Amino acid sequence: MTNRPRPLIAGNWKMNGLRESLGDVALVRAAVAAGGAGQAEVVLCPPATLLMAARLICEGSAVALGGQHCHEGVNGPFTGDISAEMLKDAGACFVILGHSERRSGYNEGNASVRAKAAAAIRAGLVAIVCVGETLAERQAGTAWAIVSAQLAGSIPPEASCDNLVIAYEPIWAIGSGLTPTLKDIEAMHGAIRDQMNAQITGQAGGLRILYGGSVKPANASDLLHAENVDGALVGGASLRAAEFMSIAGVYR
Repeated sequence: MTNRPRPLIAGNWKMNGLRESLGDVALVRAAVAAGGAGQAEVVLCPPATLLMAARLICEGSAVALGGQHCHEGVNGPFTGDISAEMLKDAGACFVILGHSERRSGYNEGNASVRAKAAAAIRAGLVAIVCVGETLAERQAGTAWAIVSAQLAGSIPPEASCDNLVIAYEPIWAIGSGLTPTLKDIEAMHGAIRDQMNAQITGQAGGLRILYGGSVKPANASDLLHAENVDGALVGGASLRAAEFMSIAGVYR
């Protein structure tokens, strides 16, 4: 594929990481500085407890940081929540929204994801909006209907290729070691780009569409060179700098 957007490799640490894990942040910074990610943009999304410490490590480098969730409000009586503005203040440039673990475990529907994506954009963050189907939906032949509805309901009207990234994560592949075929991934990413071209008025050629779901060094090259795949949202492998950079190194 020619004229591809700049690739993006984002690491989602989920609920993992203590202060000792910051050593891996420093290793990623050093590897990126040495050209280990080539042309790709690299983003680490540690837990909120480590965000400001990670900011000190990454300051002045090409490694960006992100949050894993945000509330739609600017502030208020929402004990335990964190706003997009707070993430921005702590050093984040991105935020992951609508991950399947949030959709299923916390009953976050499309309208909620849409409100949070609008909040992220309001705060000057790039929203990484996740979409994907379950195994039952894939087997029933409704995978695209599910993903299409998620896109229609989760993307706010102010979204553009500058403030939005889509991450396609088939739910059944997350952490399972299973991945769809390259043909299935290319078909889904192509359909996502076509729909987003209508939703964000012809900008989807520059929109980054990531693949997520058991991305690891062994399969990264095949996955990241697939048509309409502009990078990866990496889960478990992002916790170890060597594995994470091995994936990012596909773009060297």
